[in-house]
Amino acid sequence: MNYNNIITSEPGKRNGKPCIRGMRITVYDILEYLAGGMTEEKILEDFSELTSEDIKACLAFAAEREKKLFLHHKKL
Repeated sequence: MNYNNIITSEPGKRNGKPCIRGMRITVYDILEYLAGGMTEEKILEDFSELTSEDIKACLAFAAEREKKLFLHHKKL
């Protein structure tokens, strides 16, 4: 999935953390909600400005970041 148009990072917004479409909702926020047991449906209900595609973009972003970290540490 290409999340580059969905996940954005701006220095003056949420301390530059990766956010969804320039909003103040971070990838970390969504991952925390999911890890805490919140369903995608509940997240979308609570944050009507989000889409299912936004949630998938957060997961894709996190997966790619994890992969990059693994490959970096493997080289060390």
